Amino acid sequence: METTVSEHELAEIMAALGMSAENAGQYVNVVEGNLAGVTACDEFDWPIAEIAERDWHTPAAQDNPYGAWYVRTQIDGSPGGRLAGMKIAVKDNLLLAGVPLMNGTTILEGYVPDVDAEIVTRMLNEGASVVGKTVCEAYCFSGGSHTSSPAMVRNPHDPSRSAGGSSSGSGVVVATGEVDAAIGCDQGGSIRMPSSFCGVVGMKPTWGLVPYTGVLGMNPNIDHTGPMTASVADNARLLEVLAGRDGEDSRQSDVPVDLPVYTDALNADDLAGLRVGVVAEGFGLPTSEPDVDAAVRAAAASLGDLGADVTEISIPMHAQAGAVTFGSIQAITTSMFNLDGCILERPDLVPAGFVEKQRGWRERADELPANVKSFLITSEILRRRAGYRYVAQAALGTRLLRAAYDQALADVDVLVMPTTPMKATPLPEGDISPEEVVGLAFGPLANTSAFNQTHHPALSLPCGQSDGLPIGMMLVGRFFEEELLYRVAHAYEQA
Repeated sequence: METTVSEHELAEIMAALGMSAENAGQYVNVVEGNLAGVTACDEFDWPIAEIAERDWHTPAAQDNPYGAWYVRTQIDGSPGGRLAGMKIAVKDNLLLAGVPLMNGTTILEGYVPDVDAEIVTRMLNEGASVVGKTVCEAYCFSGGSHTSSPAMVRNPHDPSRSAGGSSSGSGVVVATGEVDAAIGCDQGGSIRMPSSFCGVVGMKPTWGLVPYTGVLGMNPNIDHTGPMTASVADNARLLEVLAGRDGEDSRQSDVPVDLPVYTDALNADDLAGLRVGVVAEGFGLPTSEPDVDAAVRAAAASLGDLGADVTEISIPMHAQAGAVTFGSIQAITTSMFNLDGCILERPDLVPAGFVEKQRGWRERADELPANVKSFLITSEILRRRAGYRYVAQAALGTRLLRAAYDQALADVDVLVMPTTPMKATPLPEGDISPEEVVGLAFGPLANTSAFNQTHHPALSLPCGQSDGLPIGMMLVGRFFEEELLYRVAHAYEQA
């Protein structure tokens, strides 16, 4: 990088920073010295990773009828292991060495990572085969499947409808049986919403339980990754491999060293002694569909037939969760765009090649979908008018919200509500307004996004259909009690 600066350039920068530029010339030598100090690292003997030679191809249209696959691969893991014989797809925000990564946006097209995400290594070491990368929404910003490049992802139950987002392709390939499992990532519901719309099982684990190393995120405080499967048993089996500290991810400081064997939770004969709280504020929302509410209430009631004590409870702050957490949008856009995806808040490793590719968004901002543009515009107005005051307020609000759920979970073992208030929404046809793009993108988040902020584990599982479309029920538990969610989900699934 060039380290010389002109007095004119300095004067412009100082003025933009609100400084008097009259003595700009006096800063030339100082600033050039600072730049030389920073760029001296260009001379380091950096280790160069050899990019794995892995075959991949873009599937033909007839082999990709729902637009769910970004690329297909065949990366076979070790012989034997806990995942032997399991075919797995990974969301296209995971690093897969030698295979392109697009993260749903043309901005990153052409970027090829040189390392695998930690959880990819774990799966391969346990005998799984990675058979492709699935399309996700642009920068993972959408609960619908209409904002991805190269094209929208379609729901296999009704191709005119959304597959949910942002792990849209992952939900589809599990629902169609093309894979045994897929990896999703969840910052506002992006595992659970496509699980609900597509009719599969999706687990957003406790924050930090599964290492995020080698996965492109939105902000470290809300990033989660986890399994999406057709059955609860497969979900639990995969989480056993994914979970645990890796020594790199700063999110993992509270993760227990000794973790449960999640599949052991599947051996319970009934739910005797468990207390289930049906959260009143999760129903009857402005976007709620009556058949969804009815199906989830019926499913919750059936847990009583399995021995659980099922009661309706009230968590008033759940109704305010959106207002409490929405202030974090500045934190998200700052991490992803202002900082080019480089995590300054934490010591986590971010590939320099990705950061360099991501910084190009400024010259290509018109390629971003309307929902991403709206976040960027809103964040800049907030910064100019209020600085980062609302980010600080959101952090306080999140603590209050977490305390409200914790208080409820002191009286019951599991919270229940609809995963999404509605069934899969219609995909837009033709040009639509920014308001319509945003509405379809964020409408499904009403019940899910709070638990990204508060970090509680949450699982979505199918609990019926209406008009041929799946309905999802969400179970929420105490921190690191995923095995309890699996116990409830498996008992319901088997019944």
